[in-house]
Amino acid sequence: MQPLGVHHVSINVADAGEAIAFYTDVLGLTVRSDRPDFSVGGAWLDLGDQQVHLIETDVPDDKGQHFAIRVGDLDAAVTELRDRGVTVTDPSPVGTSLQSFLHDPSGNRIELHQPAPGSRGGPTP
Repeated sequence: MQPLGVHHVSINVADAGEAIAFYTDVLGLTVRSDRPDFSVGGAWLDLGDQQVHLIETDVPDDKGQHFAIRVGDLDAAVTELRDRGVTVTDPSPVGTSLQSFLHDPSGNRIELHQPAPGSRGGPTP
């Protein structure tokens, strides 16, 4: 096997419409039009070269599971989200990078991650 990267992350949401609005209007993802009819609410969203799939069903308890969105300027992202009324933790170091956390309307934990300059996935100095 030769893994090439993450194609998508699938998360459960309590209300698909509310989640779609949050992920598109607040976090800037875009809805894909190629999602088949699964007979359950949800959406496929583009996040850079990856996707986030929303499935309207029971949401598991938050036990630390999350996915991370890479951002170029964590301080600016946190300020923008707070200005929109979203609760976001202060940026804190993790290794040589920075991270903050927030929750979507269903309670799913989302990390905002700013890689260190020059690191894999980070901007070069």
